Amino acid sequence: MKNTITPVNECLILAAGKGSRIASVSGGAPKPLVPLRGIPLLEHIITSCREAGITRFVIVVGYRADLIRRWVAERSFEGISVNLVENPDYHKANGVSALAAKGELHDQFLLLMSDHIFESRTAKALAQRPLAADEVILAVDRNVDGVFDLDDATKVKCEADHIVDIGKDLTHYDALDTGMFLCSPALFQRLESEKRAGNCSLSDGMRQLAREQKLRAFDIGDAHWQDVDSPEALAYAEAIFEMDFCDNSVAESLVNA
Repeated sequence: MKNTITPVNECLILAAGKGSRIASVSGGAPKPLVPLRGIPLLEHIITSCREAGITRFVIVVGYRADLIRRWVAERSFEGISVNLVENPDYHKANGVSALAAKGELHDQFLLLMSDHIFESRTAKALAQRPLAADEVILAVDRNVDGVFDLDDATKVKCEADHIVDIGKDLTHYDALDTGMFLCSPALFQRLESEKRAGNCSLSDGMRQLAREQKLRAFDIGDAHWQDVDSPEALAYAEAIFEMDFCDNSVAESLVNA
């Protein structure tokens, strides 16, 4: 099937998990609302995406969904729309959260995690990649020695630009999963087929796509990203934020404050 470049203006953000690893510094807030440089992680994600041209957001919530709903209601999101979808099974793997949004997305979309910060230029470049109607593209980082907390990172094995395996426990890998995907709605079909006993992870669906040679890699080069899912990762992100994420208007506002 021919790869085509379709304008992408929609984004699915998974924000349903309990965030038990970061709970000791969250003050009881759900992980998407944990502040980084005084601003909730979720706002960092939305800001970077808006600067990359995204105008419609679908956010899957679960744990303390009431607090996220209140936060969204109190925010002024000029020029974009934000739709919250609740996943009552948020205690299950993240593929279940993605499936909760199946009815909301019918064209190509970005899929992001609520605890992964990134540069807006990366999201923009990913959104502009040519994508076949039954494919998914994962943004990968080949600088495996430069990542914070390698043990927790999801590893990726590539052959040219095709991903042949993905998982946290891979022993042979040459790149890391940045938590940023360009998806066709075919992702939902793969997750449905992988759903066993009411549970499935994104990696389950991605492995099926990899077996079909439908999962491709986009190398982010020297761009920066950070998974913020523990107190240590949060402290690290705080330390590097202004240096590594300076293209984000959030960073600019902090510098100029």
